[in-house]
Amino acid sequence: MYFRSCFNLHFSSGPNPPRSLLPRNPRFSKSPPFQMDSAIECCSTQLIDGDGMFNLDGLERFIKEVQLRECGLSYAVVSIMGPQSSGKSTLLNNLFHTNFREMDAFKGRSQTTKGIWMARAAGIEPCTLVMDLEGTDGRERGEDDTAFEKQSALFALAVSDIVLINMWCHDIGREQAANKPLLKTVFQVMMRLFSPRKTTLMFVIRDKTRTPLENLEPVLREDVQKIWDSVPKPQAHKETPLSEFFNVQVVALSSFEEKEEQFKEQVASLRQQFFHSIAPGGLAGDRRGVVPASGFSFSAQEIWKVIKENKDLDLPAHKVMVATVRCEEIANEKFSSFKENEEWLRLEEAAQTGPVSGFGRSISSIIDTCLSGYEMEATYFDEGVRTSKQKQLEEKLLQLVQPASQSVLGHARSGILDKFKEAFDEALNVEGFSSAASSCSEHYIALFDEACSDAIIQQAKWDTSKAKEKFRQNVDAHIASVRADKLSDLTKEYEGKLNGALSGPVEALLDEANEKTWLSIRNLLRRETVSAITGFSSSLSGFNIDECSKEEMVSSLQDYARGVVEGKAREEAARVLIRMKDRFSTLFSHDSESMPRVWAGKEDIRAITITARSASLKILSVMAAVRLDDKPDNIEKTLTVALLGERISTGIANRSITTADPLASSTWEEIPSSRTLLSPVQCKSLWRQFKIETEYTVTQAISAQA
Repeated sequence: MYFRSCFNLHFSSGPNPPRSLLPRNPRFSKSPPFQMDSAIECCSTQLIDGDGMFNLDGLERFIKEVQLRECGLSYAVVSIMGPQSSGKSTLLNNLFHTNFREMDAFKGRSQTTKGIWMARAAGIEPCTLVMDLEGTDGRERGEDDTAFEKQSALFALAVSDIVLINMWCHDIGREQAANKPLLKTVFQVMMRLFSPRKTTLMFVIRDKTRTPLENLEPVLREDVQKIWDSVPKPQAHKETPLSEFFNVQVVALSSFEEKEEQFKEQVASLRQQFFHSIAPGGLAGDRRGVVPASGFSFSAQEIWKVIKENKDLDLPAHKVMVATVRCEEIANEKFSSFKENEEWLRLEEAAQTGPVSGFGRSISSIIDTCLSGYEMEATYFDEGVRTSKQKQLEEKLLQLVQPASQSVLGHARSGILDKFKEAFDEALNVEGFSSAASSCSEHYIALFDEACSDAIIQQAKWDTSKAKEKFRQNVDAHIASVRADKLSDLTKEYEGKLNGALSGPVEALLDEANEKTWLSIRNLLRRETVSAITGFSSSLSGFNIDECSKEEMVSSLQDYARGVVEGKAREEAARVLIRMKDRFSTLFSHDSESMPRVWAGKEDIRAITITARSASLKILSVMAAVRLDDKPDNIEKTLTVALLGERISTGIANRSITTADPLASSTWEEIPSSRTLLSPVQCKSLWRQFKIETEYTVTQAISAQA
């Protein structure tokens, strides 16, 4: 069913047979990972044959079969370029569920794709056309003509929304492998032939090594930007930035041969980016100059015609080509020799375990020997190519040694930081905090600066200021952490002193509950707070903290002291009924000399009751609100009028007192809720309960008199 479906959808007038009809080795040729329904959607045609002939009839049939004309602007074009045998077709088949012909590894590396083939991506919306370009640097075309490679690449950039540039991870930095000359020519000619359209250049790094992508990507982006900056531009685009033409992205994939499952998982994740690619923010989100689907065939044919007739796509000078190839070979030989250098291997191994004395000096010497050897062997080649390849070799060498250099600095940083911490802890036992912090930090920062200087590689020009700054930040962070712990302990110490100095006395003062209770509490709070702040401020002076922070800590301690008093007041307010009954019982049952009363018939029980209740009411009024701000209030007068029935002269009466029931409220007048301990309605309820629970005592006294 699969082969029949793809056969029905294939059209070709070029030299290559339809991909689905080519014999496959079921053991060694990887099959694309798509389902049967995806295969039915897939069809392909040879758009341009190996001789550069445009297959118009085949394209027309293809467009009709995939119903492209009905898509309007809702379609995208994706193409791929890269070296021959780099797995472009394999990537496309796995990524888009197409059926481009793949190389059989057991038949050797050879040209698989000739010309340009086009297929529809299966299962992706919107309609996505995929172009598989003939690989670059192929031996089949020989050394005499690379014009077709440049023309096909230029064509792909001109008609595609997204261009995948396939390259091996180990080839990053190589002139040809990174398609640098090709991109340079394409940039220059494309700016003259076509108006800007935002094309996404997605560099696909194949067979990713352990080098992190974040280290590889900046190299590629920098190379692309340099190419753009270096190409001559027409007047209309003198100031046009690269971003006006291209959106550069970089992705990395594991080896298809060695890590097939991981490769497929990564490709499946990448495939998701091509869904809705033309939506704003998508890979093909910039739709400037997009050709409607109905005009795609004519547009593509005309673009190819212009490219074929362009005289600017000449081959580079022969001497430059030879210099490029030979200098690349020499550079690779020197790079391989460096990697096998015994001294480098020893230094690299030592860098994994700890600091290496003289690391920078030793590495600089080995690199200098390597570069000198290259310069000697390449001295007679084209100067521009020779210098360029030497710079690339130097960059590759530095990229190779950078992890070891970073490891050396990392070991130095952690080791010196540990020593600093130990020395700082010991210094705190014999000197003040500020003095210990200053002397220890200065000494060990200087040690790390020396370690950075020792690790510097002469050719690298790497900036160690960030490493030094990070170390200083680590030192400062540890000092700040120790300071915070010490200050926390100091604060807890003085909070404990305040708690002990205030809790008991405040409780005793509230137990007395008289006219001077809150005055005495305020005096107590002021006295103990001043004493604590004096000692606390003196202790803070040794920590070298700024005045603003010091004021905040002192203010916090003051708030704590006030909180202790308020907290104790709230505790006592919760027991106010017990204290009221105790005071009533004491005053009612004992005379002025504290002798127990004997109800012999002469005592004025009513007067005694009023006196005892008045004294109990005093406790209630004292407990009703926190009075640490020394502001007058009418709580006691309000309670007296409302609960004992006494009249207040009109000269001092207020609105709450003259109401029918001044206690029918949840708030006191001019008393904020934060200072309220017992609301008016709570006081009324407590008084009612108090009278009920003390009534029996009064009744018993009256009975005893009778």
